[in-house]
Amino acid sequence: MIRDLYNVRVRAAEGADEGVATPLTDEEEQRVRAVLFSELGNTIADQGWVRFPAYTLEDRRRLVAVAQRLSAHWGQQVFVEAEDHTRVRLWLTGHESRAESPALRP
Repeated sequence: MIRDLYNVRVRAAEGADEGVATPLTDEEEQRVRAVLFSELGNTIADQGWVRFPAYTLEDRRRLVAVAQRLSAHWGQQVFVEAEDHTRVRLWLTGHESRAESPALRP
């Protein structure tokens, strides 16, 4: 049986820059931001804040863009703060205190 493969990328040869991630295509980036907008937006709407992992500078930029989009969508500011090197917190006014509960995991 022959199968056609769509949207498949060639992997780098073993040992060749394995620590470097391939950037997302524009379509992939749009899909990631749409999912983050929906999932993080639902959590923020429910509890007023959310904590999400951000391991790279691009992850942090993506979360800031999602917060800006949520702010425009809701008509109120969604604040963003890097808690440490691996987590970012997004919240609405009135939810400034850092509640210690499990992070939303992708």
